Amino acid sequence: MTHDALLVLSFGGPEHPDHVRPFLENVVRGRGVPPERLDAVEQHYQRFGGVSPINEQNRALIAAVSEEFDRRGRALPVYFGNRNWHPMVEDTVQRMKDDGVRDALVFATSAWGGFSGCRQYDEDIARALSAVGPGAPRLTKLPQFHDHELFLDCFADAAQAALSTVPFGSRLVFTAHSIPEAADVNAGPPGVSNLYSRQVRDAAANVAARLGMDHDVVWQSRSGPPQVPWLEPDICDHIQALWDERVPGVAVVPIGFISDHLEVIWDLDTEARDLAGELGMPFARAATPIHDPRFAAMVADLVDDADAGRSSGLGVSVDGAACVEGCCPAVRRPVRS
Repeated sequence: MTHDALLVLSFGGPEHPDHVRPFLENVVRGRGVPPERLDAVEQHYQRFGGVSPINEQNRALIAAVSEEFDRRGRALPVYFGNRNWHPMVEDTVQRMKDDGVRDALVFATSAWGGFSGCRQYDEDIARALSAVGPGAPRLTKLPQFHDHELFLDCFADAAQAALSTVPFGSRLVFTAHSIPEAADVNAGPPGVSNLYSRQVRDAAANVAARLGMDHDVVWQSRSGPPQVPWLEPDICDHIQALWDERVPGVAVVPIGFISDHLEVIWDLDTEARDLAGELGMPFARAATPIHDPRFAAMVADLVDDADAGRSSGLGVSVDGAACVEGCCPAVRRPVRS
């Protein structure tokens, strides 16, 4: 089967200071988050001019993927839609329908299983199809890609580059978005638990093995009431512990993120880097893979596999249905930048 379009589906982010509050209200709609929590997160965005890099970086990815299709002799239009900010996925799917798209693939910009990393994108697809109504294209979501060789190669080279800037003996530390422990228990199909954290740990171990190094896996960006257990340790707590152990430096690899959006530039480039600076500890942060040509090649490979009928595994779904019945029930996490 040859599909006739690709939709890049992402989280979205504000591109002007006036966009920040309505964007955050979209993120937390229906979740009863108090206004003072939004006030705090809004300040993170305003510190960077009220602009998240995520949309710009996704547009760069779309351009790179389009160029990769051209190199492969494949004329495939690539569309862009978001969950929480413009271009909204509902509007994009309407445009796809108006353009005559009938059978499209969807690349969700998360490598992982779990509700937030996978199942919620199915919900986005179902919502968009409902909004557009009859005549909307068929939308098939591509599989999770945490174990794709090109994804791992991108991070291995980025980790090596970061390590080259800190002293010998520095610790290699992988980080991903923390989630409530209850959400991690529910991440996966029936009979499987902790899918998200296991995928993160497996990806980190694969990257570290390419470098022949020991490593740590930590978490970042937790929010919500302190009495609710989340995945730990936190990146900043871990940096402090490494300093106490007299580790000479740290190279942080944001394995959980494909691009430098706010949770990378705030939690790592600001809070974690500032803490390391206060301690006098050399700190390096590895690049995310979105600008690496191999990442665009990976997306094209996933499309080729789908066209050839080789697309399978967790995350593959049609028109917003779960990839496996009962997979990843919602345990929604509070807002975070």
